[in-house]
Amino acid sequence: MLLHVPNVLTADELAYLQRMLDAADWADGRETVGAQGARVKRNEQLPDASPLKGELGRIVLAALERHPLFFAAALPLRILPPRFNRYQGGGQYGFHVDGAVMITGPEGQRSHLRSDVSCTLFLTPPEAYDGGELVISDTYGEHEVKLPAGDLVLYPSSSLHRVAPVTRGARLASFFWVQSMVRDDSARRMLLDMDSAIETLRSSGADGAAVLQLTGVYHNLLRRWSEV
Repeated sequence: MLLHVPNVLTADELAYLQRMLDAADWADGRETVGAQGARVKRNEQLPDASPLKGELGRIVLAALERHPLFFAAALPLRILPPRFNRYQGGGQYGFHVDGAVMITGPEGQRSHLRSDVSCTLFLTPPEAYDGGELVISDTYGEHEVKLPAGDLVLYPSSSLHRVAPVTRGARLASFFWVQSMVRDDSARRMLLDMDSAIETLRSSGADGAAVLQLTGVYHNLLRRWSEV
């Protein structure tokens, strides 16, 4: 499932993140990947130990918590603390697949997160830079994603994807991974479709008994498929 989630950040939150990231100390993004990723990755990231990364990540997480579409689509069990990157001057990230298991937490308190859903939150208006499209490859071909600042795209972490070279300006983004309560992507898609249908029926004043019955089916499927 490839999904555009609009308006994750408020205008004030977005302006604050942009201002802080413009003045940030960036590190070589290759420091956070293995040998294979380092061969195709050319960008900058906030260091994992950066206090700014933690502060801005908490803002992003709070925004996600209040966004119903994100929750309905990702069904998050755990979210890796958001990271931040910058592409400029031809920076790019060649085709790759995200690691299946992510390590999170400070030294001595490490835990593991299975990456089911990958997320990119765009922080720069698309007209401010050239290139920088997130290109996601699936059964139906390649999809180029370049969203308004403050919008997010989520897609299966198993997808082959890349970031096209940024040839003008700079592209700022936050990225993170979700371990979903529902591991299977097609099951999450069906649950999202059902949830959307329930909300449409409820807002249209449809028969209450029918809406209640469909809601029961949704939760019984979630009960069957979820791993918590």
